[in-house]
Amino acid sequence: MKFTKASPLKGEITIPGDKSISHRSVMFGSIAKGTTEISHFLQGADCLSTISCFKKMGIQIENNQDTVIVHGNGLRGLKKPETILDCGNSGTTTRLISGLLAAQDFDVTLTGDESIQKRPMKRIMEPLSLMGADIKSVKENGCAPLSISGKKLHGIHYTSPVASAQIKCCVLLAGLYAEGETKLTEPYVSRNHSEIMLNYFGANVKTEGTTACIAPAEELYGNKIVVPGDISSAAYFIAAGLMIPGSELLIKHVGINPTRDGIIHVCRDMGADITLLEVNTDSGEPTADILVKSGSLHGITIGGAIIPTLIDELPIIAAMACLAEGETIIRDAAELKVKESNRIEVMVRNLSAMGADVEETEDGMIIRGGKPLRGAVIDSKLDHRIAMTFAVAGLCAEGETEILGAECVNISYPGFYQDLERLMK
Repeated sequence: MKFTKASPLKGEITIPGDKSISHRSVMFGSIAKGTTEISHFLQGADCLSTISCFKKMGIQIENNQDTVIVHGNGLRGLKKPETILDCGNSGTTTRLISGLLAAQDFDVTLTGDESIQKRPMKRIMEPLSLMGADIKSVKENGCAPLSISGKKLHGIHYTSPVASAQIKCCVLLAGLYAEGETKLTEPYVSRNHSEIMLNYFGANVKTEGTTACIAPAEELYGNKIVVPGDISSAAYFIAAGLMIPGSELLIKHVGINPTRDGIIHVCRDMGADITLLEVNTDSGEPTADILVKSGSLHGITIGGAIIPTLIDELPIIAAMACLAEGETIIRDAAELKVKESNRIEVMVRNLSAMGADVEETEDGMIIRGGKPLRGAVIDSKLDHRIAMTFAVAGLCAEGETEILGAECVNISYPGFYQDLERLMK
């Protein structure tokens, strides 16, 4: 894909469904009794990997594009798959499903694509093993493929070294089947979609501070889920609206869960003109329409407890910082190194190629803003967040920006380029 400097963006856009919530709705619906109807489901490759895995375990799932219907077999109704479960590029699928599989009465092997086979899995293997699980890295390198032999589990109180919703949900799902309570404490509160939705399906999850606690369940029950727009996908349009002079965008029905809305706080701290309209807090997942108007931005320091609320948005925040006046420091973000790519290294290399003054640090980066960006050839490393970030950066740069591996956006946002183009007309 090639991009050149854009005229102001104008109009309204509805963002695809939240990736985290789409994954969980299929997983929880599959182990619930009865039917779960999911509206505004994200038809990205990652979420389709989750559907595929549960179909292989005997769950009937009807995918009618915007609506997905899951015919759950109950908490103990999963069946041994006849083949290896392929999680594709999805770390969420791999890590969350491991918690479920650890407690089943069958053996299974999980694998994924080349990227997944490099991503760290010891972070879930350790707590699951402490619960009595039999989970091994087939290549003995702490990565997928994973071999899991279902066992009886017991509750533990695990202190996670990192704030990660994937680790937390993995342990909570195992805790559904364990003897006694299961607790997990993390350094900061990560995304809480699992806690909200598990309780909605009939589980008993309690939270206090940074600790989540789950009691073993007799049964979960199917439900109706309306998936809000994904704020991680909305972030690229928020940034485009702020970075391209004269732009004004309304992004409809976006999830603004307080464990996910760090992008809004950071943009406002940078001086952005952002207004939340039609705020709805009736369901467990609050939503709003986000009105964005372009304007001048200034550098800030980003770190600490806000990082887990915007970890996926840090690449596009770094791009925004290049056009802001002054210095922006991103720290406490070492988790970026173990995503689909090493996002710190990839961002620094590609932003530097576009003429930005950016420096890599051990746990983040320093960006000295105010220098104009110029077009460059960008290697996305097949990382969807990187590709979308540089599509937006390319609209703000002089000359032509070419993105290699641009099709990787299908992982989380299949229609991204078309939606971006529509707002330029």
